[in-house]
Amino acid sequence: MTAEAESQESPVGHVTGHFPGGTAVSRVRIYDWPTADGLHGGSPHAHFVCTEGYAVLGGVGRLQTLGPEGYVECPLRPGDVVWFTPGVIHRAVNDGGLDILVVMQNAGLPEAGDAVLTMPPGVLANPERYAAEVSLASGDTAPASARRRRDLAIEGFRALRRRVLAEGAAGLADFYFAALALIGPRLSDWEKHWRDGPLAAVEETGRQLAALRDGDLSHLGAGGVFASPPPAERWGMCGRLSAYDPAPNAADRP
Repeated sequence: MTAEAESQESPVGHVTGHFPGGTAVSRVRIYDWPTADGLHGGSPHAHFVCTEGYAVLGGVGRLQTLGPEGYVECPLRPGDVVWFTPGVIHRAVNDGGLDILVVMQNAGLPEAGDAVLTMPPGVLANPERYAAEVSLASGDTAPASARRRRDLAIEGFRALRRRVLAEGAAGLADFYFAALALIGPRLSDWEKHWRDGPLAAVEETGRQLAALRDGDLSHLGAGGVFASPPPAERWGMCGRLSAYDPAPNAADRP
C-alpha cells in the first residue's frame, strides 16, 4: 500500500470531537482484595445524574445493587452488558479476574465527581471527614489507602442493604439526602461539564440535520479521526482504573 493510499483510507482530522454521544469509556480491573463479608471487589457507590454501563471483557463476577427494586444481584460474565441509572447504588464483586469496560454518560462525569461512596452515616454527615476518607494517599501508601476507603464503603453498604431488606427502597432516603448535601456545591461545575460536552454534541447534531435539509454538506469536510492512547492505570473506586480521554484533539496525534 502506498503512503498516499494509506492516508486516504485513514484520514486524520484537525478538530476536537467528543466520544460518541458525549459519553466516555474507562477500563477497570476490579480489585481482588477480600472484604469483610468474604467476597472480593470494589467500593460501592452511586451516581446522581449519570447512567453507567458495564461491558465484561473477561473474568466473572457479580453486580450487587440497591435501588427502587430493592437489593438485586446480577451475574457478570464475558460478553455481558449491564447498565444502571442514577441513584442505583452498585458494588462490583470479583469472583475471578473480572475485567470491565465502563461506558459513562455525560462525557465521563462519574470520573469527574458524580459519585458518592456508601460511607457509614457518621462519615456522610461530615463533609470534611468524607473528603478525607475518600481521598487517596500518594506513592507506596496508595494501595492501602484505596483498600481502607473501599472497606469503609462496604461497611456502609452492608448497613444500607440491611435497611433495604427491611424497609424496601425507602431505606435509602437517608443516604440520598446526605449525598445531596455533599454534591450540592459542585452542581454548577457539573452543569458546565454537561453543557460543554453532551449538550454541545446534541446541539451540533441539530445543526447538521438543518444543514443537510438545506443541501449544505460543509460539516463533512471538517470531520476527523480521533484516538486516545491507553492511559496509565490508577487506583480507582472499584479497581485499577484506566480512564480514556473522551475529547482528544486529533491534531495532537503523532
